[in-house]
Amino acid sequence: MAQRINYMQQSPEFFKKMLEFSTAEQQSAVEEKILHLVHIRASQMNGCGFCLDMHIKQAKIHGEGELRLYHISIWRESTLFSPRERAALAWTEVLTNLPEHGVPDELYNRVREQYSEKELSDLTFSVMSINAWNRINIAFKNVPGSADVAFGLTKAGLS
Repeated sequence: MAQRINYMQQSPEFFKKMLEFSTAEQQSAVEEKILHLVHIRASQMNGCGFCLDMHIKQAKIHGEGELRLYHISIWRESTLFSPRERAALAWTEVLTNLPEHGVPDELYNRVREQYSEKELSDLTFSVMSINAWNRINIAFKNVPGSADVAFGLTKAGLS
């Protein structure tokens, strides 16, 4: 697979703003570990190899367990995720593939049991962010692993 265009060079102003938006996640009220799960699950759902590769490596660098990484796609059946993590994964899925009639009240209420209003707002922005990154990286066929050195992802020890 060859990259189609380099969107970072072609639209540097937009790329800079997207980076700023993503960097703001570091101030999120939601734990970093959960944000990694969100990024990985949305990337799996969207089929974004570049983002999936990058976020798995980031999660591994930040101490995420390998088995949990393997179980993200089967989180409903897995016993490895807390109720709070399950709520984040459910929220990620519903916002990544919006149902025809919006987010069901039942799901919203279940997620609200785990997250404050601020946390849920921050979580929603994180889901928005990863979905935007997925779409641009899929559109322009960014090659998985191609930014490992630039992003310091070689530390993950995955090849």
